Amino acid sequence: MQGHGQAQPVKPPPSTGLLVFLRVFFVVISVCSFGLLGWTMMLRLALVTRKSLDWGLFVATLAAEILGIVLLGTEGGEEIHTPGGWLGLALLLGSLVVVISYYLSADIRHFHQLSYPTAGYAQHQQGPAPVYGYPQQQSPYNSATGPHTPVPPSTPIPQTGTPTPTPPPQPQRPAPARIDQVRAELDELSDYLRKHEDGR
Repeated sequence: MQGHGQAQPVKPPPSTGLLVFLRVFFVVISVCSFGLLGWTMMLRLALVTRKSLDWGLFVATLAAEILGIVLLGTEGGEEIHTPGGWLGLALLLGSLVVVISYYLSADIRHFHQLSYPTAGYAQHQQGPAPVYGYPQQQSPYNSATGPHTPVPPSTPIPQTGTPTPTPPPQPQRPAPARIDQVRAELDELSDYLRKHEDGR
């Protein structure tokens, strides 16, 4: 008989200081290289998130930067004279802006989700949903309170004959009124005892 596999332990995210340093570092090297190293941001993001979308964007960014370098390389001198050269420069700088904005938003979102799991993750941790027709065994542990003693379900006692009328519930008196009533009864009792002793 096979049971549910144990969940893999969740690796805690790196410290906030390290994450900020890495984000700033990759953005700075991409800007200082005028977009030639923009692919490094996408490579780091793809390695961290391991999503196929991020791997595809890494390849697209690398291809756009190579194309931009080739178009700029067709220029013979130091100045840009052809539309291809301008297109290569626009491709490099435009991809740099898009890649930086996507990298920062995706990286922040990824580590935010690691730090604060969603409700779906918390529900998954509580256990599987009950299956219709089979009684579910209650865990002796509660996520909020820790171990607790299971309470057996109460079964109603079948009634025979006509139901007996129950008197309406007495309204609860506040605690100070109850104390005053007890004090008055004690005073009456002490008066009675004094009269009884005086009568002897």
